[in-house]
Amino acid sequence: MPKTIRNKYLSYDRLMEAHKKARKGKGYREEIIKFNLKQEEYIFYLLDVLGNKSYKHGGYSTFYVTEPKLRKIEKSRYIDRIVHRWLVDNFLEPYFVPTFISTSYACLKGKGMHKACLDVQNAMKHCKRIWGSYYILKMDVTKYFENIDKKILLSILERKIKDKDLMWLIKEILYSQKKDVGLEIGNYTSQLFANIYLNEVDQYVKKELGIKYYFRYLDDSVLLVKSKEEAKYCLEKIKEFLYYNLKLTLNKKTQIFKSKQGINFCGYKINEYRLKIRDKGKRKLKKKVVKLKYLVKNEKISSKEAKKYLAGHMGYIKIANTWNLENKLFYRDRS
Repeated sequence: MPKTIRNKYLSYDRLMEAHKKARKGKGYREEIIKFNLKQEEYIFYLLDVLGNKSYKHGGYSTFYVTEPKLRKIEKSRYIDRIVHRWLVDNFLEPYFVPTFISTSYACLKGKGMHKACLDVQNAMKHCKRIWGSYYILKMDVTKYFENIDKKILLSILERKIKDKDLMWLIKEILYSQKKDVGLEIGNYTSQLFANIYLNEVDQYVKKELGIKYYFRYLDDSVLLVKSKEEAKYCLEKIKEFLYYNLKLTLNKKTQIFKSKQGINFCGYKINEYRLKIRDKGKRKLKKKVVKLKYLVKNEKISSKEAKKYLAGHMGYIKIANTWNLENKLFYRDRS
């Protein structure tokens, strides 16, 4: 880790690069249009305040999203989002991501929900071959982002980061709302901080419990073991570790299943030979398609725009066994 924040990572070029990444796909927004008009001036301003440690993180605007469930999103100022991006790209990601286990998937390059589901399914096939029947422990952390303890998070970060100036900046971001517990979901830094926090339990499961088939997507994790007794033992040990080391608990979605029941993970129902979209996901997709068909028919949007809106959903169903669903949604009414 660099000895000081005033090094090659704190430069006009690095901050400008963070700005370009932060605005990607969002250049139409008013706040970004205004920033672009004086971008050189603003970047030099950030270079100055970060260098002399006079930078102050601004406030947040709040809004709610309902998919996949009701969530409170706290959005920081655009200039602060540039700092978040610079911090993650130049320090947090290159120094912490290499320490993660290979089966951690959320918000990581080359990973994601699709790979997580396919890797779980492949592991299930392997476990069926070597064990016949086996057990699945599915775990979900209670209100994860809301319950991350910042003092514990800082102690984890400080084990690797010895740069006092860098820790000053991290504390400025973490405590911008003067609360000791909970991360703002809308911050670019929060996703990685959340992964760093639960990497503690990942290392415990792999190194201390010696579990080979363990997979995590943010606060949602799956563990495959040979017997129900082993699953119960692992559950109790993980509960203890979460509570005493990270001040976290598991919610009622946490359960032990027989292998023949399959598992719900990252929006899919998975067994050894089928990967299906869950009913909730189907309903959401059907609703979206009906709405887009109506808009295209009434010339509110073009077919090209409709396909663009569906792109994310198409990626979602691409890896699943969905011929019947696709036929109903896209082909049935063709004539």
